Amino acid sequence: MSSVTVVVGFAIPERMSGDEINAAFQKSIPKYQSVPGLERKYYLKSDDGNTVGGVYLFESREAAEKLFNEEWRASVKKRYGAEPEVRYFETPIVVDNLSGTVTGDT
Repeated sequence: MSSVTVVVGFAIPERMSGDEINAAFQKSIPKYQSVPGLERKYYLKSDDGNTVGGVYLFESREAAEKLFNEEWRASVKKRYGAEPEVRYFETPIVVDNLSGTVTGDT
């Protein structure tokens, strides 16, 4: 069974400073530390600071869809003032150079 990678992004309507974006990221960390099936999350911020998002690695599509529900979308819209775009990708192979492992359909 393949992992699932989800890429989320959204434009921030009003300019937030880098510090404000990082503070919002920091505030959300505890929520993601206990999500069932979430293996890893990367926070993303474009160079110009106008677009933010995340890359999430889940054990399954089902686990990912449980997180990215209407309540989650509403909380993102409230926090950042923008509707998130959520894209799902099957992830058949993961190369992890930090651990020296390759997982998946090899």
